[in-house]
Amino acid sequence: MSRFYSRWKKPLIRTKILSGLTKYPGYLKDLFTYRKMEGAEFIKLSDTYPCLFDKTSTTGVDSHYFYQDLWAFKKILQHNPIRHIDVGSNVVFVGFLTGITHVSFVDIRPLKVSNVSNLESIKGSILEMPFEDNSVDSLSCLHVAEHIGLGRYGDPLDPLGTKKAAAELSRCLAKGGNLFFSLPVGKPRLCFNAHRIHSPRQILDYFGGLKLIELSGSDDNKNFIENIDIEILENSRYACGMLWFTKE
Repeated sequence: MSRFYSRWKKPLIRTKILSGLTKYPGYLKDLFTYRKMEGAEFIKLSDTYPCLFDKTSTTGVDSHYFYQDLWAFKKILQHNPIRHIDVGSNVVFVGFLTGITHVSFVDIRPLKVSNVSNLESIKGSILEMPFEDNSVDSLSCLHVAEHIGLGRYGDPLDPLGTKKAAAELSRCLAKGGNLFFSLPVGKPRLCFNAHRIHSPRQILDYFGGLKLIELSGSDDNKNFIENIDIEILENSRYACGMLWFTKE
């Protein structure tokens, strides 16, 4: 019964209460109409599950994750590495990568899945990764480094978290290897404890020992732009910078 109450309260919690309340009459109308239809299943009250915000004109998408994952996946597919190391990225992205190569996923919170071929989960910190210097040929870290040092995921507090993460990724990357990296960019600010937003030039400075091959991104209007003008990202509020680095 507790889950039943939780399902009915959830739409009120996730948005403004008034907006949620206005959706219930339509839900109840559909429920009673459906129950009267020929062939309708019996619906117990405890099995009702109001989903009130999905009747939209377009399919919702998080532009940062959609574009960055697509961008990085295509690059990795193109290079066809024997092994790829990912640090803390979206696990759906990681899962798809296993279809094209062996993936070692590194995170302080290990990925607990079973019977997935080509996947190795390694418990480890982006600040102290279990790899030798110059040893990783193919590496990704998407929408992760902006969180480091804020405690959100159980990591220790550290104002220099993103900078230190960049240094550790640089250390591990092999000469001639590829690093696919992304994070929110724009006018710098800290949204504690969700994330930081960095200037793209600040990120280039963090990776000063690497060579930038490509800067692409998703702008404030949710448009994906390959080889984007850095000034667009510099003057954004919450864009996504996608950076492809190599080590010479």
